Amino acid sequence: MGIKLSRHARNNMRLYGILEAEISESIQNPDHREKEGEKIVVLRSFRRRFYGFPLKVVCRKEGNEFFIITAYPLKKSYRRKI
Repeated sequence: MGIKLSRHARNNMRLYGILEAEISESIQNPDHREKEGEKIVVLRSFRRRFYGFPLKVVCRKEGNEFFIITAYPLKKSYRRKI
């Protein structure tokens, strides 16, 4: 499985300290997955990361690769929806 990152996703990774391995793990083993048109939205919680909030990754599948549109930890108000 390959991963391509958008510029926006790379900026968010730098801002929030997200590792590419965390994005890959979120896609492979999500806690929650939704499909919105051609976009795939996954949520994954990591212990001791992001102050306990889940990581949200929005991507789309392009052949054998996932194109990551954005990735960021969810805010407190969204945490209850999981």
